[in-house]
Amino acid sequence: MPDACDAIIVGSGPNGLAAAITLARAGFSVLVYEANATIGGGARSAELTLPGFVHDVCSAVHPLAAGSPFFKTLPLERFGLAWIEPEIPLAHPLDNGSAACLYKDVDVTAEQLHEDSRAYRRLMKPLARNWENLSIDFLQPILHWPQQPITLAHFGILGLFPATLLAKFLFRREPARALFAGIAAHSFLPLEAPVSSAFALVLGLAGHAVGWPIPRSGSQQISNALAGYLRELGGKIEVNRPIENLRDLAKSRAILLDVSVWEFLRIVGPELPSRYRRRLESFRHAPGIFKIDYALSEPIPWKAEACRRAGTIHLGGTMDEIAAAERHLSRGKIPERPFVLVAQQSVFDQTRTPTGQHTLWAYCHVPFNCDDDMSHRIESQIERFAPGFRDCILARHKMSAADLGKSNSNMAGGDINGGATNLRQLVGRPVLSPTPYRTPIKGVYLCSSSTPPGGGVHGMCGYHAARAALREILRKH
Repeated sequence: MPDACDAIIVGSGPNGLAAAITLARAGFSVLVYEANATIGGGARSAELTLPGFVHDVCSAVHPLAAGSPFFKTLPLERFGLAWIEPEIPLAHPLDNGSAACLYKDVDVTAEQLHEDSRAYRRLMKPLARNWENLSIDFLQPILHWPQQPITLAHFGILGLFPATLLAKFLFRREPARALFAGIAAHSFLPLEAPVSSAFALVLGLAGHAVGWPIPRSGSQQISNALAGYLRELGGKIEVNRPIENLRDLAKSRAILLDVSVWEFLRIVGPELPSRYRRRLESFRHAPGIFKIDYALSEPIPWKAEACRRAGTIHLGGTMDEIAAAERHLSRGKIPERPFVLVAQQSVFDQTRTPTGQHTLWAYCHVPFNCDDDMSHRIESQIERFAPGFRDCILARHKMSAADLGKSNSNMAGGDINGGATNLRQLVGRPVLSPTPYRTPIKGVYLCSSSTPPGGGVHGMCGYHAARAALREILRKH
């Protein structure tokens, strides 16, 4: 058992490392335990297919990391983190060979939407101008005093709408509607559900403010840079250290757990008051994902030329098609034509593959803990917009929703978001409180994506939880 320290963090995902850095910067001794052999949680990279092909194990494209108010305060570039911004952050191809694109510039995005250009500018431009303050406001608990109440209220009213309703109200033509629907589908919600528009707004605004960048040499570089800075501050990390009970930990003044609600219940459950435990037991999972990583002999032969210059491509066709796929999913059914997200990092980052070859990262939404093989459906959607794609495939690595849970207990059932992001679980994540990171056990905090602001590589869950520990236990503001 190591010597006592001020704080122990369980889990070395971006939130766990963010919490550790926040405490170490305040002058406290910190020890991080990681169950796996490598750090990073959802921000990891590995050779999953063939030697020399570097794939992102989970997260791949990082608008919220590049736009994170906390990460911006860290010298991560000194520890090897470099961002690459594709010329086109996002493309959404349609069956006629065209593609609606999200560009970093709001006006450029609006112009290619033609009849909907004015509506797009009216929607995005006022909010994009206030990204810095807005990002601080929506990347923290609901119960807080906003920096810009009027702007946040404007965003909040729009964000409460179902995505299909807002898109039909604002836009006349399919390209704009499909583009908005594809971004909204990152919510894992039916597009007829309240707050699904909020995800389209947040990720769309992030695209205009910071792009949808990728880290050079893989998402592992985000975790490595965070860990490098933590070690410089005196923090320590131990891998291959699964925690089954709080009694497994060294003595400390504060414990912060970067684990899902369900892992927290497994580790701590018997020690929790019954009312709090029941609240956590009522927390609901999001749907899962089925993920494929490809090694390719050549770039993908997209029909739409814009897709060849885009870092991320959304494959789902029209807004109605995407809405139907997500609606099926919400009923526990597998859609025949799923909404598919792909990232082609190697087009912009040659460090990922042998010369002249490429990788592709792809996933679709599936029911929670589904173990069906979705590769045929995913490849059919890619072939739909890139005929000849299958001829480029050298190797595949597949992970079902059930497989993801086995590889990382925080992604049980393929839920990569730490729980559903419906209105109830956005407001009370996992409980309604100005400090939802605090648990009834003194000195024990939850700092995972099961707390505000939720999923994504941004570190804000860990930062806010650590700030709570500093105020309440370590007594340093």
